[in-house]
Amino acid sequence: MARSAVRVATVPTMDRVTELYEAINARDADGLVAHLAPGVDWPEPMRGGRVVGRDAVRDHWLGQWAALDLQMHPRRVRELPGSRVEVLVEQVVRDTDGDLLAGATVLHTYTLAGGLITRLDVGDPLGRP
Repeated sequence: MARSAVRVATVPTMDRVTELYEAINARDADGLVAHLAPGVDWPEPMRGGRVVGRDAVRDHWLGQWAALDLQMHPRRVRELPGSRVEVLVEQVVRDTDGDLLAGATVLHTYTLAGGLITRLDVGDPLGRP
């Protein structure tokens, strides 16, 4: 039986993932966008669908931060075939008054090219639809 090509992330990958989530948690749009390819494809859960491009992702996050207090903490990072990185994320969502709206564990799968994120897909870590 063939072994899976999934492996624990290397230190450079871990560092980049940590920097990405630190930027998100600090509401640092420039720090976040620095990790993105120009034509990045990103989910837009509040409106449904996806947004494309750094400016669109920046606008997405500025809108999220204006309406919500999101904290995301990576708990596991694995490198996948096809220049992808899978991050198990503990996510806490509060309203602007600090009241807890949701807490969940989600799966973020990033596709990379040249060290930059070209796509993010969000899923359920248990594989539920």
